[in-house]
Amino acid sequence: MQACSPATTDELVDIREVAVDKALPKEERIAAFLHQIKNPYRFRCGDFVVNAAFANNGVTLEECLQGILR
Repeated sequence: MQACSPATTDELVDIREVAVDKALPKEERIAAFLHQIKNPYRFRCGDFVVNAAFANNGVTLEECLQGILR
């Protein structure tokens, strides 16, 4: 995994600032989350950079997001 420059890291969305209206239908909650986070595979949580990776035979990103946004 390659290191990130500070400028690149600063441009990442902090997941703590993402807010999704729980009254929306599931599909709209997922769309709102993706629109705000911009890149669900790479984002920040405070000072930490999160790089998401999934195994070929594991749970899909869509299934993970649906589990979070239920």
